Amino acid sequence: MTTPGPVNWQTILEKQAPELQKQITSLRESVQKDGALSAKTKTLMMMLCDALLGHADGVANIARRARTLGASEGEIAETLAVAFMMGGMPGLVTGANAFREQA
Repeated sequence: MTTPGPVNWQTILEKQAPELQKQITSLRESVQKDGALSAKTKTLMMMLCDALLGHADGVANIARRARTLGASEGEIAETLAVAFMMGGMPGLVTGANAFREQA
């Protein structure tokens, strides 16, 4: 018997609360687009927050997104340095998932 992998929260909401998922998606798209801050900067900020909150998979996923928006490995590393400065070792250890190999 195989154990199913974790279910993505967005997939759950699409099925169980589609209107809520639509509202969340709209807000997220509005916040994440270029504005006074670039989408790349906002994405690095989101990666920083996930590192501080201990969301290893989120850090890895957001780092991939940041790279597609043009973030360099140096920018990602500096963002992790800020995570370390603000959150100590837990932020750094979780943040290191930004460099985790893609499966």
